[in-house]
Amino acid sequence: MKNIEESLRYTLQQIRDAEQQYGRACGSVKLLAVSKTCNKEEILEAARWGQLDFAENYVQEAIEKIKATNNPALIWHFIGPVQSNKTRPIAEYFHWVHSIDRIKIAQRLNDSRPDGYPPLNVCIQMNISGETSKAGIGPEQARELAQAIITLPRLKLRGLMALPAPGHEFAQQRWPFARLQQHLRELQSSFPGMDTLSMGTTNDMVAAIAEGATMVRIGTAIFGPRA
Repeated sequence: MKNIEESLRYTLQQIRDAEQQYGRACGSVKLLAVSKTCNKEEILEAARWGQLDFAENYVQEAIEKIKATNNPALIWHFIGPVQSNKTRPIAEYFHWVHSIDRIKIAQRLNDSRPDGYPPLNVCIQMNISGETSKAGIGPEQARELAQAIITLPRLKLRGLMALPAPGHEFAQQRWPFARLQQHLRELQSSFPGMDTLSMGTTNDMVAAIAEGATMVRIGTAIFGPRA
């Protein structure tokens, strides 16, 4: 097992250094530990050192881990594509969904959220790089989707998410994140409750923080390369 304590400390220090370098408030960027393919022991080890937010891509794998860890302090984020036939378990087991790109999915999540649960925090996924292979929607569709989400009482619209095309140069990494930040600002004039930019991974999190990320999704830097 990779030294998760050491990896978490190093990653958090990178985040704090980037916050300071780019004029962000200390603690304004939350670390989401992407735990797909990780086992229960690795997740509990990360939690032992204070990491409470975990992100998963696959519904069944995630639910097995949520049940196995059995820790109500953990906050679970779904970041993978949402299939219509998986909306019920996602609505039941997760606190956040970062990857909504259709009104139909938003409606199904709302309808499946159990009675007595707080509203499900949701982000709209935008295809900021225009890649045909990537999920997500464009700016005009995002506004329409946001308008629909705010009418659904069991969802809480929080912000935008994107996974742009990989960039090797720092400036190349920054520009799609800057575009996503601009789209958020435009939407905030109509939807002031939107406060989240979910963007940045192990290879480009500093560029994302420079452009306003409030959540970065980090897996490899914490848990090591996936098998």
